[in-house]
Amino acid sequence: MVLITISLCMIVKNEEDVLARCLESVKDAVDEMIIVDTGSTDRTKEIAASLGAKVYDFEWINHFAAARNFSFKQATCDYILWLDADDVLLPEDLNRLIELKQRDDFNYDTVTMKYHLSFDENGNPTYSYRRNRLVKRSMNFEWFGPVHEYLAVYGASYHSDIAVTHRKVRHASDRNLNIYLARLEQGEEFTPRDQFYFANELRDHARYEEAIKWYDVFLDGKKGWVEDNIAACSRKSFCYAELKQNDLAIRSLLQTLEYTPPRPDFCCQLGNLFLHQNRYSEAIYWYSQALSTSMYTTDMSFHNPATATWLPHLQLTVCYDRIGNTEKAVLHHKQAKELNPKHPSVNYNENYFKNKGVL
Repeated sequence: MVLITISLCMIVKNEEDVLARCLESVKDAVDEMIIVDTGSTDRTKEIAASLGAKVYDFEWINHFAAARNFSFKQATCDYILWLDADDVLLPEDLNRLIELKQRDDFNYDTVTMKYHLSFDENGNPTYSYRRNRLVKRSMNFEWFGPVHEYLAVYGASYHSDIAVTHRKVRHASDRNLNIYLARLEQGEEFTPRDQFYFANELRDHARYEEAIKWYDVFLDGKKGWVEDNIAACSRKSFCYAELKQNDLAIRSLLQTLEYTPPRPDFCCQLGNLFLHQNRYSEAIYWYSQALSTSMYTTDMSFHNPATATWLPHLQLTVCYDRIGNTEKAVLHHKQAKELNPKHPSVNYNENYFKNKGVL
């Protein structure tokens, strides 16, 4: 049996607080570790070298794809795995990657892995999607885009059960936003992808009016990936809600129906908007819909599994209690408790109903 070999390729800057954690989590599954440093002023390069990585310098030119392509050029193994410094492989996923290396006749061009971005109080993923993580070096795949870059792949794809876990320890900086603003000032025409991610950066920095404008530019152009279209409607709704324009927030969420049947995430968002307006009948309708629409999510989209399971029951508990239907409120509380017994809100409701004498 001839095992495939793997080069880990990463770009980093000032990651001394997380880099060792990342490399330690994956080093047993890779055959070389390539670290491309884009200007660290801390111990990042020293830490990388101490763990056996090959360290290269790359002059930062405000272009993430250029840095990633440089890192890929240094690889010598059959396959390239890419990670960010605040990512890790949990032990079970490390074992899955090692097992994948031992498969006979493994000849895929790209391997997707789940990407878990956030977690609930029980450690279960609340937001995840798939990304192309492991690619055949001989295919010479390239990255594109100065910021929020993407890896263009084609050929035979394998959807693995391996997950990469994101463990961010620092808040996002304004680096990405500043790159976009500089490009805009220079008169560059943004691609649909740029429009979408620029709007996201504006939203993340609480520049809600500008974000709404760019989400509309993106959606009106009708050239975006369908999952980005759906996300743009949802995030535009968030911006309107932050601006206390609830009617427009609701309208923006309903706009997702132009691209997909109702998804549980958006049903719960709509339920929340109506609940905050004390419009309980509408809220009950949308939370109930969330329990029957999980079939419309995909691995390639962002989704929160809680919105199709215990969370709608938790919110229906509130709605039915507010309108005085204690029987249904207790019913949904019991279902929420069965699915997520340790959640603080579930425990609060348990004590609430016991104090009322209905449990």
